[in-house]
Amino acid sequence: MTLTQRQQQIKDEFIAVRGTWSSAWDAILELDAEFLRAYLEWSAVPLRKHQLEEKVREFIFIAADAAATHLYEPGIRQHVRAALDLGASAAEVMEVLELTSTLGIHACNIGVPLLIDVLTEEGVRTGAAPLTPRQEQLKAEFAASRGYWHEFWDGLLELDPELFAAYLDFSAVPWRTGVLDPKVKELVYIAFDAAATHLYVPGLKLHMRNAVRLGATAAEIVEVLEIVSVIGIHAATVGAPILADELRRRTARDGAGDGGPGGSLDGNQARDVV
Repeated sequence: MTLTQRQQQIKDEFIAVRGTWSSAWDAILELDAEFLRAYLEWSAVPLRKHQLEEKVREFIFIAADAAATHLYEPGIRQHVRAALDLGASAAEVMEVLELTSTLGIHACNIGVPLLIDVLTEEGVRTGAAPLTPRQEQLKAEFAASRGYWHEFWDGLLELDPELFAAYLDFSAVPWRTGVLDPKVKELVYIAFDAAATHLYVPGLKLHMRNAVRLGATAAEIVEVLEIVSVIGIHAATVGAPILADELRRRTARDGAGDGGPGGSLDGNQARDVV
């Protein structure tokens, strides 16, 4: 499409600030340029503060996009590429993915305590069973490798020590052999726990505490939250190109209007279809 002077100005500013452009942004620019400008201002806030190292900022984007609750492939690719361009190693990026892959255990972190509540309410359970020597060993290994223990692990350790042991081994890999600073690891956990697609409050508070104890500042943690807060834009980056395609298809079918195949769309057309 031929850009207006205002659209070109917004596109140029977006590329200058974000260092990237894609066809998804073309569709949003075409349909509502001022919305794109407002998003740029919002998303640029943490980028201008420089509390986090640039490649660590990309790790946060990767964690939010790659989380099982989101899986936004265009964003994963974009931010993996950006991290590598900034000098991140394959081992560092892989470690971010490994840390983010632990999200699924929250089914147990949430589900097992609820099961214990139900068993207690139904009279099936009268209290926690004493830990066996093996369970005590697993608890000590977890605390040693991860530097903390939280009560939401108690139920899983009691009811299924085999699963707990397997998860301990799985989640400990980046802590045993990883290359990222422990503080950065905790920031990655914060990113996917805080994301709108997950909002796992117990883990979020735990990893905030761990990060602070490892030297993270309030400003660094706030920047993680700011970065993750913009993933709602993916409603538009996925939806706007679909809307643009459907408008062009409709115009081609009807053979009328200003937005012929490959042409621009006006605001009234967008509102009519929406």
